[in-house]
Amino acid sequence: MRMLFVSGVLGAALLAGCVGTPSLQGSMGAPSFNALQEMCGTSPVDYGADAQSVYSTFFDAYVAERRGGLSKERFCAFQAAIAERHRAYQANPGPDSQSEWANFFLDQRARALSWRAAVDPTLRAG
Repeated sequence: MRMLFVSGVLGAALLAGCVGTPSLQGSMGAPSFNALQEMCGTSPVDYGADAQSVYSTFFDAYVAERRGGLSKERFCAFQAAIAERHRAYQANPGPDSQSEWANFFLDQRARALSWRAAVDPTLRAG
């Protein structure tokens, strides 16, 4: 059982490395996490331990926005909704709130990937 868990974690780490999300500071022409948040005229939010996951989500939505698959208004509303839910989670960090945040965020992650896949052929290659 322990070996299965370890191999699952390693597999997830390898898969995450293949997706190609830049670091929080940005790289290879990609904007930093703060720059993505500032695109909407708001102050950057501190997502703590969730920062890399939130950045990956914002980056996927950003790619969709840059390639015409998402309006800037929708991109900014998307970011605002995530920031609002994260603030609610931080204000009441119990198990129920954590579960609600996780479920909400997974839905948003799937939405961002869907938007990006619609405009980025590298995500549809088989």
